Amino acid sequence: MVAGRGNPNLDIDLEEAKAIIAEGTPDELVADKRVLVLTPDATRTCPLPRMISAVKEVIGDKAKRLDFMVALGSHHPLGDDQILNLYGISPERKGREFGDSSFLNHRWDLPETLSKIGTIPEGEIERITGGLFREAVDVDINRRIFDYDLLLILGPVFPHEVVGISGGNKYLFPGISGGDFLHFFHWLGAVISCWKIIGRKDTPVREVVNRATQMVTVPRHCICMVVGHGGAGGKAGSRADEAQRSGRLAGLFAGTPEEAWSRAADLSQQMHIRYKDEPYHTVLGAAPKMYDELWVGGKVMYKLEPVVADGGRLIIYAPHLKEISSTWGRYLEQVGYHVAEYFLKQWDRFKDVPRGVLAHSAHVKGLGSYENGVEKPRIEVILATGIPEQMCRKLDLGYMDPGNVRIEEYQNREGEGILFVDHAGEVLHRVKGEQ
Repeated sequence: MVAGRGNPNLDIDLEEAKAIIAEGTPDELVADKRVLVLTPDATRTCPLPRMISAVKEVIGDKAKRLDFMVALGSHHPLGDDQILNLYGISPERKGREFGDSSFLNHRWDLPETLSKIGTIPEGEIERITGGLFREAVDVDINRRIFDYDLLLILGPVFPHEVVGISGGNKYLFPGISGGDFLHFFHWLGAVISCWKIIGRKDTPVREVVNRATQMVTVPRHCICMVVGHGGAGGKAGSRADEAQRSGRLAGLFAGTPEEAWSRAADLSQQMHIRYKDEPYHTVLGAAPKMYDELWVGGKVMYKLEPVVADGGRLIIYAPHLKEISSTWGRYLEQVGYHVAEYFLKQWDRFKDVPRGVLAHSAHVKGLGSYENGVEKPRIEVILATGIPEQMCRKLDLGYMDPGNVRIEEYQNREGEGILFVDHAGEVLHRVKGEQ
């Protein structure tokens, strides 16, 4: 059974959130149990402080222990103060209300934190991927989960470039996983292409994630949020842009990860996909400040690529973004950004590069071909960021001085083939009738 409600016009407050969590979370599930709550990091829009408070108030007194872990996936770790700030907990409140709780990072970058829980055989991988891959894939997960009696997934649901629609079991894989499995399914998504996956519920990558989840022996429960954003207009960097970071809670569903996620994903498809009549020759996407690296700022491209016309250009506008990736930057500086065929047809050159890195590269570059030594991307991707021009050229990406960008020159010009999207990176844009 799933408890919850959702509507594009809703704004669920703390009291109603608590009621939904209580209805969808049976007492026997949490009573006298050690509960680990898995949450997003700061690169996801959601009213996380409100939801942390709701979870604490509803199950905190029932559980034997209530701890929290940031499901980082492959993002950079947060400091203790950053986690508390993410959760909206002051040091004083931590001591008063959360004195017995631990606040943890998923350290995917430290092999000793991971434990192998099984292997997906090559035959299954071949079936799930439609023959794209035939290899056995080991599945690793954070070993800390075995210290708990229940994993409580708490996170928002949006269209996603790798898995189709985020949330649910994705908070386990890649949220608190690592190793070969993480790199495998990101590369699988890139080979299939973001274009074919993003915004869809049933994808081969989601099936791989669900297959890995069957190996997790710790019971799971899920609270899925669906977050409403403000309008697409407005000035980038404005107060409205900042307000959108917490979002409006338009949907909340509590139940099993599969059922709660499915309900939330249906609402996300209603709310987070905008359809346009025609593609645009120029699209400017203003990235919110929560995207502090190109590793996450690339989401601007993923969500807007489908509405850029063939031969058009997509501009990622983010003056605050000055780094490629604190963890994967050295690899990306070596290989640059290229279409998937560029890597597939020269595999011996790139086989030793982590496949998750190649996946990010191909997703940012977008669709295209590589024939007879010539790469032909479908569109041009231009960075108007704090990353210097010389580095952009080295990465095989276009460059635009962000200081010369005038937002007003891109606004209200859709009839001229120019689209401006503020707070880009979470709402998917598609052309009507496109499959």
